[in-house]
Amino acid sequence: MEMTDHALLPVPPTRPWVDVTSRLCKGCDFCVEACPPRVLGFSTDINERGYRYSFYLGDGCTGCGICFYNCPEPGAIVVWRQPADKKEKKVLS
Repeated sequence: MEMTDHALLPVPPTRPWVDVTSRLCKGCDFCVEACPPRVLGFSTDINERGYRYSFYLGDGCTGCGICFYNCPEPGAIVVWRQPADKKEKKVLS
C-alpha cells in the first residue's frame, strides 16, 4: 500500500479519517458524491496520470466506508477507524 500524508503523522488522529491516494484516483467523483458527511473534495489540480482527484477535507469523517465501497479503483481509498478499545486501528482497504 502506498504511504499517504496520514501515515506520516507522528500521532495518528483519534477520529476516523480517509486516505485518498491521488496517484491512483481516476477522477470519477463517485466517492465525493456518495459521502454522507460531505468530507471529500474534488481537486482542480491533476495527478501524474492526468486526472483530477478526490481528497479528504480534513475533518468530519464518520468512518462509514461508503466512499471506499463506491470507489472503482482498488487501493485508492483507505478508511481508518478507531475501535472502542483504541489499541489498534481497523482499516477498510
